[in-house]
Amino acid sequence: MVEPEGVAGVPVAQRAGRLAFAGGIVVTAVLFAVGGWNRRWIADDGLTVLRTVRNLLAGNGPVFNVGERVEVNTSAAWTYLIWFFGWLTHARLEYVVLGIALALSVSAIVFAMLGAARLWGVGGRLLCPVGALVYIALPPARDYATSGLESSLVICWLAVLWWWLIRWSRTERVGLAGFFGVAFWAGLAPLIRPELTLVGASALLILLCAPLPGNRLRPWLVRGIAVLVSGLLPVAYQIWRMGYYGLPYPNTAVAKDASAAKWRQGFGYLWNFVEPYRLWMPLLALGVAAVLTVWSRRNDGSARISGGAKPALRERVRRFRLRSRSPAAVVVLMLGSGAMLIGYEIRVGGDFMHGRMLLPQLFCLLLPVMVLPLSAPGTRRLVLRALVAGTVGWALLAADATAITSGSRISAAGIADERLYYIQTTGRAHPIRAEDYLGYPRLRPMLRAVADSPNGGLLINSPSFTAWHLVPPPQPAGHTVFYVNLGMISMNTPLDVRVLDPMGLAYPLAAHTFRFPEARIGHDKNLDADWALVDAGMVDRHPRMPWFLGEDWVTRIRTAIRCPETQELLASARAPLTAERFRRNVFRSWDYARYRIDRVPELELERCRLG
Repeated sequence: MVEPEGVAGVPVAQRAGRLAFAGGIVVTAVLFAVGGWNRRWIADDGLTVLRTVRNLLAGNGPVFNVGERVEVNTSAAWTYLIWFFGWLTHARLEYVVLGIALALSVSAIVFAMLGAARLWGVGGRLLCPVGALVYIALPPARDYATSGLESSLVICWLAVLWWWLIRWSRTERVGLAGFFGVAFWAGLAPLIRPELTLVGASALLILLCAPLPGNRLRPWLVRGIAVLVSGLLPVAYQIWRMGYYGLPYPNTAVAKDASAAKWRQGFGYLWNFVEPYRLWMPLLALGVAAVLTVWSRRNDGSARISGGAKPALRERVRRFRLRSRSPAAVVVLMLGSGAMLIGYEIRVGGDFMHGRMLLPQLFCLLLPVMVLPLSAPGTRRLVLRALVAGTVGWALLAADATAITSGSRISAAGIADERLYYIQTTGRAHPIRAEDYLGYPRLRPMLRAVADSPNGGLLINSPSFTAWHLVPPPQPAGHTVFYVNLGMISMNTPLDVRVLDPMGLAYPLAAHTFRFPEARIGHDKNLDADWALVDAGMVDRHPRMPWFLGEDWVTRIRTAIRCPETQELLASARAPLTAERFRRNVFRSWDYARYRIDRVPELELERCRLG
């Protein structure tokens, strides 16, 4: 029987399938955009990113505090992306980052679905966006569709890499431009987030192992150019980072000791994300549905494994290279990347933001099933459609689920629903602008204290978080604020106000302290304000020293901070950036990254042998 043809000779069923798929993309993208917009916000950590962008736009360089070279933002690409659009539009940075984040989040879903459609083939089959529905149904996915953090950039990079690799594996003839384009995109991984290097390196390995595009260049030359194209930008930035900041990776990795292991907290973070939504249910259902679909295709003869005698080594190598450029290899890459990133996140202890650091991993696992064909022979079709229907039902229930009910209180596990926390503490349904955070406790009193002290000084909050204490400088100087919430403080104060945190995200001295083993993840360093007092130059006995600071400690810290290695570390970020300083930073950056001080002055004196 001849299938009726539609426009331009395209069969009606195939044309209908394409129209249905296009409609599914539009509906899913709109749902995600609306869901992300309804939960729009910018986190305190998102405002922290914008402080560096403000300094860039002001000509102070990519720093958080003027005169101190510290890379506070984990994603270099995210920082410069916001800077570019901020420079281009001259719009308010909070609105710039809100628009960029939402656009990237929606684009990620679109590219993910396009890649999955290429994997399964559109044809005349009905493709259901079931995997995409699973992702956008999760409240954390909609929370971090905005937030001002790099989450949207991460999933968009993954989605484009997925789409590009599937397209590369499906196209019979690939030009050099497309081949080098994929290599360049894979090479951006460490600039998006350092741990994505695992994904980018694996993708590049597949490209180099696969048969090369037909051209007149020698294979070794093509592979060499691909390595150069992929590595030129990240390697150049890495050398610049080591020389400028004096570290081989962002200061956030030092502050959070990303190389250390916290397995118990990591498993707790994973369970905190999976259990409230019963996330294993849709993942299991989609896994079975994908297996049924592949099984049906194999039985239909679309994929068969040839038998016969065991081939020679050269033939096995040839087959391996051919399989490297196949949709199956790309699927294995993404599933394996998701598993590796989950293992990494568990090892480092997870995060304090509910779900945030596991969203890219989930996205990787869902990429092959972002859309699924609903066609299968016989009973398998009923099973397949039942699994898809059950997953859609789960998505409807999960969309309104509340995982954390502690509200403005931090749970015993130290994991919080950050968006809900800041909504309740600021009194704003959508805290986006810096002034939206003025309702946060202690922020307005801090601003009044700055305004009431024209001679400057060090502002410290009491241990009970109830009052601000100003330590005047020996002579008029600028203001320094020492507090944990970097974003809301730094975006509500001028750039000449130095903002430091006891956890060390923006403060090298605190970043290089030893962590507390069982403290809240992401907050497991806490440098005492006595150190900030000495470091800020308040070294003499002072009649207005806050009651909770110890004169004995301050005296010993004055000696401990003079440790030559500590002074060398601080010079890497504070000394004028001469050619010699740059060279010294490059060659000593790994030593600086490993260096740690003890927050207890007696122990630090002993460690440095200054006692």
